[in-house]
Amino acid sequence: MDISNIARKLDLSNNNLVVRKAAEIRRLCDAQFDSSIIGVGEICKTVICLEIAASRLQVIFDRPAAVKLSGMSEKAYTRSFNSLQNVIGFKIKLNIKELAIQFGCVRIIKSVQTMLSSYKERFLASLPASRRGNADFTRPVFTAAAFFLCAKKQKLKVDKLRLIEVCGTSESEFSCVSTSMTDLCFDCVGVSKEKKDAKDVKGNRELLDVLPRKRRLEDGGYSSDDESSCYKRHKKMEEAKYEDWKSTVVDSIKKNPEKGAKKVIQTSLSFLKKDETKELQVDS
Repeated sequence: MDISNIARKLDLSNNNLVVRKAAEIRRLCDAQFDSSIIGVGEICKTVICLEIAASRLQVIFDRPAAVKLSGMSEKAYTRSFNSLQNVIGFKIKLNIKELAIQFGCVRIIKSVQTMLSSYKERFLASLPASRRGNADFTRPVFTAAAFFLCAKKQKLKVDKLRLIEVCGTSESEFSCVSTSMTDLCFDCVGVSKEKKDAKDVKGNRELLDVLPRKRRLEDGGYSSDDESSCYKRHKKMEEAKYEDWKSTVVDSIKKNPEKGAKKVIQTSLSFLKKDETKELQVDS
């Protein structure tokens, strides 16, 4: 399909600059590699080139319409977009201030900057001297990961998928960088585990544990040792009462054996036949 027809379906036909830029990016893709290797068809490749051109020229682009036109799912489209953009060498530059304004987290700007500087120092210190010159921290995934971890540290909600889409990376790369930052800079962005021990979590469990024993203990009553001794004393009293009742019953049986042992008389039932019942009726 011609690039101008796809641009018309995305309401970009009036912007000739975006169409020309997208055509240039498409020729660059065709010259450098075969897009079918990464699972990107011709129509999807054209749509992605139009989005790259619109983003570089700061033109509004309809992403949902592009995903629908490409015939792919949103996740597959994002993955193809990031792969194609990385292959042709188009890097996205993320500004921390613009990112904070976009996600509504302005108060974490300084903490993100501090986090990035400390991470660079600690990461370089962990590398041998021969590999420190090859370290590249200009990729937007580092800024995005630091921004996400600082927001999580201060309990601010940030759309992770949208952040990955903005920085133009994959979920696996984003999680890998986030794990590395958490390990090296746990004092800056470390948070407690989300899944806590069931014994440590109280919540509304106190409503279920309102046993009298617990209430007495919380009110400053007797301890568990006192309660166990009280239970044993009560059990001994019940056993003593049972022994007294048993002895009285045995004594009464010994004194009056005739009353104690009742004779059991077995009665026999006889059923008359029909002929016999008729004879009885006649005789009567």
